[in-house]
Amino acid sequence: MPLVSVVMPVYNSVTTLGAAVRSVLTQTHSDVELLVTDDQSSDDSMDMLMEFARQDERVLPKQAPERGGAGRARNLAIERARGDYVAFLDSDDMWLPEKTERQVTFAQAGSAPLTFTSYFKMDADYAGDSTDFVPNGRIIRAREHVDYRAMLVRDHIGALTAMYDRNVLGTRLMPEMRKRQDYALWLSIMRDGADARGLAEPLAVYRAHQAESLSSNKLSLVPYNWDLYRQHEGLSVPRATRALAGAVWQSLRNSRI
Repeated sequence: MPLVSVVMPVYNSVTTLGAAVRSVLTQTHSDVELLVTDDQSSDDSMDMLMEFARQDERVLPKQAPERGGAGRARNLAIERARGDYVAFLDSDDMWLPEKTERQVTFAQAGSAPLTFTSYFKMDADYAGDSTDFVPNGRIIRAREHVDYRAMLVRDHIGALTAMYDRNVLGTRLMPEMRKRQDYALWLSIMRDGADARGLAEPLAVYRAHQAESLSSNKLSLVPYNWDLYRQHEGLSVPRATRALAGAVWQSLRNSRI
C-alpha cells in the first residue's frame, strides 16, 4: 500500500484545524502521514496538533523556526516527506473519506505523476466534519488532461486536490514566493514534461470566503500572478497578459459557484 505524505501549513487555524486533520485521519486509505508545519501561530493551533499527535502517530506536527508564510511552511513539511506520493491540504479545507484511495488508484492506473480531482465548495461557517458533509451542487470540475500550455492560460488544479508521485518526480519543493507557490510548482512540474490528469469525482471540500485564508480573495492575487508569469516563467508581455486574463476569468467564474 503506497504511503501518502499529506502536507498541511497552519497559522492561527484553531477553528477549522480539527475538521481538516480528522478528514485525513478518516481516509479509507489509511497509510498516510500528516506533515503539519505550524507557522508560529499565536492561538492554540499547536496545542491542538500535539494532542492529535498523542492520539495518532500518523500526525507529525512541527513548528517553523520563524514566520515564513504558507509556501515556506509547506516546503518544511515536504522536506520531511517519506511517502510515495505527496498531497496537499490547507487547514481550513477537508478531504472526503475516499479521496486518497480513489486518487492513488487513479494515479497508478493512468501512470500519471501529477493528479488532481474535482471538489466541492462550502461556506466559511460550515461547522461539521467531512464525514457529515452532504454533497451539494457547488462543484469545481476537474479537467481530464492539462499540459503546460493549458496551465499557462489558467490554473486548473485545486491545491487541496493535488498529488504528485515522488518515485517519478522526486521531492519537488514550492518556489519561495509570498503567494501562488502552488501554481508555480504545478507549472514547474509540467515544464519538465509531466502532464496532469484530472479525476472527475469531487473528493475534497474547499471552504469559500474564509477571511483568514490566503486564498480568500482571488482578485488580490493579480500582481502575484503577473510576477509569476513574467519572472518565474519568463513569459513575454503579450503571453503574460493572456495568461492573466485567463486567471482573472477563472477566479470570477469559480466565485459564482
